Amino acid sequence: MAIELEKETRHEAIKSIERYFDEHMDDPIGNLQAGALLAFLLEEIGPSIYNKAVRDVQDQLQQRVLELDIDVHEDEFSYWAKYKRGR
Repeated sequence: MAIELEKETRHEAIKSIERYFDEHMDDPIGNLQAGALLAFLLEEIGPSIYNKAVRDVQDQLQQRVLELDIDVHEDEFSYWAKYKRGR
């Protein structure tokens, strides 16, 4: 599955790459080069970041499922215990 950015997000990412090169590198980078670099990073490194995020969400969901019985647990056969308290 290819990682695609929304148009505005892609535009902001390209601007950020251009700014990074302006402030931290000896030579600035053009808009086309920044777009190509972004496309490369999304294709080459993006899946690793995406997969890590999926694993993090899976871990959080599994933890929530493990705690589910605590949140929704109901005591069984509790009628007689209530009945005795009422007397």
